[in-house]
Amino acid sequence: GQRRDGDGNVIPRHIINTFRAEFNGELVFEAEMEPAISANPYMQFSLKPEESGTLTLTWIDDDGHEITAEEEISVS
Repeated sequence: GQRRDGDGNVIPRHIINTFRAEFNGELVFEAEMEPAISANPYMQFSLKPEESGTLTLTWIDDDGHEITAEEEISVS
C-alpha cells in the first residue's frame, strides 16, 4: 500500500502472499511471496503421484482470505 486515492488516503494493498499445493491433504509445494515479486508471477512445480487423489491449490491474500481450487487426479 503506497498508492493513494483521489483524497490522498493510502490504498491498502490486497495481494496474494502465499500459495500452497496439497495432494490428499499432504503439502507438496508452498511459496511465500514477498513484496518485490512480479505482479503476475509464473510458478511451476512437479508432482508425481503414486495413487489417485485430490490436488488442492490454495491462494491466501493479505487479509487472510483463501481461494481454493481442487482437481481430481486419476492414476492408472
